[in-house]
Amino acid sequence: MPELPEVEALAQHLRDHAVYRPVARVDVASMSVLKTFEPPASALVGRVVTGASRYGKFLSVEFHDRPGDELALITHLSRAGWLRWHATASATPPKPGRGPLALRVHLDTVGGPGFDLTEAGTQKRLAVYLVHDPQEVPGIAKLGPDALTLSRDELAELLAGHTERIKTLIVDQKTIAGIGNAYSDEILHTARLSPYAVSGRLRPEQLDALYEAMRTVLTDAVERSVGQGAAELKGEKRSGLRVHARTGLPCPVCGDTVREVSFAERSFQYCPGCQTGGKPLADRRLSRLVR
Repeated sequence: MPELPEVEALAQHLRDHAVYRPVARVDVASMSVLKTFEPPASALVGRVVTGASRYGKFLSVEFHDRPGDELALITHLSRAGWLRWHATASATPPKPGRGPLALRVHLDTVGGPGFDLTEAGTQKRLAVYLVHDPQEVPGIAKLGPDALTLSRDELAELLAGHTERIKTLIVDQKTIAGIGNAYSDEILHTARLSPYAVSGRLRPEQLDALYEAMRTVLTDAVERSVGQGAAELKGEKRSGLRVHARTGLPCPVCGDTVREVSFAERSFQYCPGCQTGGKPLADRRLSRLVR
């Protein structure tokens, strides 16, 4: 799933390539992807791209026709969605339900530059909203503070009193916006914290380590990602990961074997040597937790 660094890089890519271009046509290849119906997608035609922004893991592309008449095309890419920039595209409207294409925006001219929103696989969770105000999107309205805007004291205040595992809490978008499964693994590894540590019981030095790891891991990932073409971002993300999706490989810090805990629909990875005093975590949802 694209997280804060990748979404920030996609927004920057659009700021570099799409701003000041007018919309020539919008092709909707999957009606189910649209979560709003008024205004319709065709309302973008003739409007000019004025910017691109990030709200947690949501990507927003802004358009205007005249001052005071702004629209934002907002997408949550979910687990298998992606934005693909094209220099040219077919002028023939796509057939609904064929292939991964969900929505295409033609800029300047039909068949010219623009971007596609695509989704691989059979679980269709890509969501697109066309709104006047981003706060109209329920997921954005519920977001907690952005992970890169928090101070150390604000982070401590957010965690105080919580009994959830730290792994669970820092991926809760209503608590902290922007961190997902992959970067939470990397942050906790860098901070040398067990994923099962109780959020509200972290010692001051552990809070310091968590805060510094959040800043370092996310900032470094943004710096690696921004400037990459949209097609290269997934590979760039994988190349920077030390424990996530590296089950069975040696930890690059201590050499211990990276382990995995699996649940029904997802898993996470960690290093026992760096994070849990050498003890493997229980790999069952209802098993006794190792802290």
